[in-house]
Amino acid sequence: MLLRVRVTLPDRPGALGQVARTLGVAGADIVQVVVLERLGGRAVDDFTVVWPGASRVERLRAGLAAIPGVQVDGVWRAIGAPVSGGHDAELLAQVAANPADGLGTLVDAVPGLLAADWAAAAVVPPDWAARSGSGPRAIASDEPGLSGGEPAVAYSSWRAPEPLLLPEVTPLRARALTGPDHARYAVAPFGRAGLVLMVARGEVEGLPAAGFHVTEVDRIAQLVRAAAVILGDRLDLVTAPPAVSRS
Repeated sequence: MLLRVRVTLPDRPGALGQVARTLGVAGADIVQVVVLERLGGRAVDDFTVVWPGASRVERLRAGLAAIPGVQVDGVWRAIGAPVSGGHDAELLAQVAANPADGLGTLVDAVPGLLAADWAAAAVVPPDWAARSGSGPRAIASDEPGLSGGEPAVAYSSWRAPEPLLLPEVTPLRARALTGPDHARYAVAPFGRAGLVLMVARGEVEGLPAAGFHVTEVDRIAQLVRAAAVILGDRLDLVTAPPAVSRS
């Protein structure tokens, strides 16, 4: 299976090689390495690896944690290797080429770009977080849009759970969140009609996913801002979920 492994390590010569060797000894075949951050003598790196399904991931985590100065931030299943920013431009071109389906195109593509489980576009009333109490709220994708000031799922990707669990937040800016179910979220507002893009990673088979790094949140925010410019007034019409066929 394909795994994403995020580690924080000392930003010094040889540290990356130690991590790579440990991954190899544990049985992981490295597919890609992405440097997310280098700051204050520390680095945050994402490794995409092919991992033997029969092997225990705990062995991999223990081996990495034994390296001096290395911290394992998360290990989670990935549906594909992370892709570069060049794919963002290609995605936005697809949104512009078919604006009628632009929102769905964006939502379906984002999980693959960021090694996430699912994404959804939700229409959220401005005071929802302030009045809705504590904890996430489940919302079915066929729930009517914003009648009585309630949130609604406008579009969700094919791996989104049903009913969808939305964290109670009305974001004025893009940010990362951790839900009480240990799910990791990144949310970014479109700046129109209360529409918010939500991207999620969850714990699967005991593998805790890493939270969304600031660079990942920034990337989501840039995609959302660009899509909002491309789609314009069309976003003001997103008040009820379309019929979505799931097989």
